[in-house]
Amino acid sequence: MAKARLNKGLYIFPADEAITPDIVSEFVALHESQSLPTLQESMRMYRGEYDILTQADKEAYKPDNRLVVGFAKYIVDSFIGFFNGIPVKVAHDNEQVQAFLDDFRNRNDMDDNESELAKLVAIYGRAYEYLYQDEESLTQVIYNGPEDIILVHDDSIAQKPLFAIRYYYNEDNDLTGELFTATERIAISSKGGIISFAEPEPHYYGSVPIVEYVMGEERQSIFEGVKTLMNAINRTLSEKANDIDYYADSYLKILGAELDAETIQTLRDNRTINMSGEGSQNVVVEFVTKPSADEAQENLIDRLIDLVYQMAMVANVNDDQFATASGVAQEFKLQPMSNMARNLDRKFKSGMSRRFKMIFAIVTNIKSAYRDEWFDIRYSFTRNMPRNLVDEAEVAAKLEGIVSKETQLNVLSIIDNAKQEMERMAEEDAEAPTYDFQQ
Repeated sequence: MAKARLNKGLYIFPADEAITPDIVSEFVALHESQSLPTLQESMRMYRGEYDILTQADKEAYKPDNRLVVGFAKYIVDSFIGFFNGIPVKVAHDNEQVQAFLDDFRNRNDMDDNESELAKLVAIYGRAYEYLYQDEESLTQVIYNGPEDIILVHDDSIAQKPLFAIRYYYNEDNDLTGELFTATERIAISSKGGIISFAEPEPHYYGSVPIVEYVMGEERQSIFEGVKTLMNAINRTLSEKANDIDYYADSYLKILGAELDAETIQTLRDNRTINMSGEGSQNVVVEFVTKPSADEAQENLIDRLIDLVYQMAMVANVNDDQFATASGVAQEFKLQPMSNMARNLDRKFKSGMSRRFKMIFAIVTNIKSAYRDEWFDIRYSFTRNMPRNLVDEAEVAAKLEGIVSKETQLNVLSIIDNAKQEMERMAEEDAEAPTYDFQQ
């Protein structure tokens, strides 16, 4: 009998094997032991909960600062703002299909959904869209993280989605959730650790109604490669703060004289030291200090910060050099982040195509005659960066007669929907007054 497998972040199971409660239990156990710890660590770091906060306490007499720099949140939010700060444009040549797409996106608030979906992808390395039918038999879509969803692929070279498990634990710590195949939804539950299936309910999406979006085939967080660097920065900054506290509360060393408690209190209150009398020239009064590593610490912090941005391939837009650089220089600094965004464009287009393929399969969404029109949907991603509208207008003007009007208008970042803009232009032309100068 085949076993649940996890290969480089991909859950795999043979397509010709039966999906039993035992198999579901195996995948849940595999998910909880192999995937969940890393996923939860990524979300903790995004929220600012780093290792420095849970390290062992130091001795009571030592300073014990726990400083956190939220690089994970900065990396994710900066990249997602760059990638999806301007919502994706979805277009189709058929007017009725375009009308459905506009209605669907407005009804599901897709601009916000896709923004949150992209954020989850950056944090976890993967995230999902969950498709379901509402009370009006229309398809709704909601984003979902990978902490409670397992998408299993078949073992063919195409690695097609085979089934999905969505699960959680109730107040009695019993597992509950649902299993999705290409044709059915099955409620699942457990009692005493034994999973059982309810009666299957058919669905008509034609595939597993869970759509996966990934950062890359490795399914790793955008900051996975710099987690150790971020932890090192927090440790170094915390130790630097400890050193400052140490110097602010140093011990006073007095050699060659014996002071009573009253004199010590007087010295502490008046902050004045006056030693006189026979042999006072031999009295040593100084603070006990330890060797300073300030320069080494500063160099290490600077090196670590540079490496975080380089390895995460996200530009430090708060850098003074970035702010004063020319437009061309800024584009070069943004090139690694732009390349990463273009790769994510392709992953999102793939996921959105699978989403609309299933949505177009439901006749309550759109006429059956348009079932295959999902294939001709066009997706336009626009990078969210400072724009020069004058330059854009000049480029758009030079494209006149070379490309279609829709392509020409898509050059302008101020236009969200080129088709709607063309319709408004046509309406304005129709309403414009005409004059007969031959009378």
